[in-house]
Amino acid sequence: IKLEDFRFMRFVDQGNNFSLQQRKELLMMIRDHLASIIPRYRALAESGKVELSMTPYAHPIAPLLFDLHSASQAIPDISLPESTHYPGGEQRMAWHIEQGLAVFEKNFNRRPVGCWPAEGAIDESTLRLLDDYDFQWAASGGTVLRHSLAPSLHSIGQVPHAKLHYLYQPENRNTACFFRNDELSDLIGFTYSSWHADDAVADLVQRLENIAKQFADDSEACTVIALDGENAWEYFPNNGLYFLRALYKRLGGHRKLQLTTFSELLSEVEKPKRENLPNIVAGSWVHGTLRTWIGNQDKNRAWDMLVDAKLCVDRELSRGNLNHDQIQAVQYKLAVCEGSDWFWWFGDDNPMQTSLEFDRLFRLQLMSLYKLLEQPSPDYLAEPFTHLHASADLPLGGTMRKAE
Repeated sequence: IKLEDFRFMRFVDQGNNFSLQQRKELLMMIRDHLASIIPRYRALAESGKVELSMTPYAHPIAPLLFDLHSASQAIPDISLPESTHYPGGEQRMAWHIEQGLAVFEKNFNRRPVGCWPAEGAIDESTLRLLDDYDFQWAASGGTVLRHSLAPSLHSIGQVPHAKLHYLYQPENRNTACFFRNDELSDLIGFTYSSWHADDAVADLVQRLENIAKQFADDSEACTVIALDGENAWEYFPNNGLYFLRALYKRLGGHRKLQLTTFSELLSEVEKPKRENLPNIVAGSWVHGTLRTWIGNQDKNRAWDMLVDAKLCVDRELSRGNLNHDQIQAVQYKLAVCEGSDWFWWFGDDNPMQTSLEFDRLFRLQLMSLYKLLEQPSPDYLAEPFTHLHASADLPLGGTMRKAE
């Protein structure tokens, strides 16, 4: 929303005590701006100024749907739920991908080339499924790459920083992998919001120039900056306007740094150089692990409740008593329950009040799912499962987390 718009400035100047008519007018103006978002993104993509990727429909953590034990690849001694697996996880991930593609194609009239899996969470099974859907690229966090390269170099501490700046090709896969520069991405996410925009841009560009100098003779080196698009900017003055405007102005005219998209990089040369990646250790852009969504008593309990619900779904669908509309409603409600954010906010690594609220909402969604199945909800859904703990003191309230 452009505050320069005089209609909005009237409300900004007034500040409060809005009449009913003014509130209606403001809501209509907000509606009009929201309705313009998808057409603007479509126009930017068609002009080649941006590349749009997709994320599976309800933002599930793919490796955990495939295998709850995948979390132990990066953390061997992690505590896991009582449930041994998530039933039908591969079919559910395929459903999320297909629904995500349908939404994308409906809104942008094209099929996406790349996929950013929810929270950058990948493993061997995730990449295999993305291959099946002909994605040309996927992306994740730099620490996932470090964990994946560490076995061949005997320790994560021996993985050279320079290894981050290449395109990788997992063995026996067509989908290429990009890994973000965690340090630069986290500077934007957690540090630069408290700096003057010009100072922040100067620091970031200097760091990029230092990387470019290191790879002066390698035209195929790249640096990936990726972060939650919706969270960081609210902590910057004017939602990051000054920082972003100064950054793009500086980079747009830079002689040695070239802005690009993943698809452009893949198509710039006939066969772009790709480093071999023989193994993928399951992880995400948060710490390079899956601990944010599993491994805590409360998170594990939530998984067990979700598994119970999924078993009930499978049982009722197999009986054939639900009509087409009921089955559709069940599938979408199950997808809501499979979303990653529930598990993010459970556990003692979050503010207590936030955990309790997500606890309540998660149980309501599960009860709604059982209602759609015309089955009674388990008694345990009537009581909170979140254990009392001291409120965690997290940067940005826990909405974002550093890579390490």
